[in-house]
Amino acid sequence: MRMKEMVQRTGVHERLLRYYEQQGLLAPYRLPSGYRVYSESDVEMVRRIRCLMAAGLTTSLIAQVLPCILADEDRLIPTCPDLVAQLRQDRERITRAIKELQTSGMMLDTVIAAAPLQSADK
Repeated sequence: MRMKEMVQRTGVHERLLRYYEQQGLLAPYRLPSGYRVYSESDVEMVRRIRCLMAAGLTTSLIAQVLPCILADEDRLIPTCPDLVAQLRQDRERITRAIKELQTSGMMLDTVIAAAPLQSADK
């Protein structure tokens, strides 16, 4: 399938598909004219990439993770021994970021609560 159909099938913009290719996450077949031709497995790969990005992984980590992931219906299963440890480290990073954001939110709540009533209404 060509780029336009790939965009329709995956809901991912052309620029993002090109970015995935630049990052080594996707490798569509190229015609002599330079046009990209995507396969059904590319559609599934984009779904995996989107799932891993939604989980908070960076594209560089996704490039390392993809060869070690199998899809089983609606879940991704790690197959490489070191992958789970690496994912745990990334999970800890995300947990720290969440805590920092919660602290920032509480600080803002304190500042907002201290505002005079007429300022708070504007």
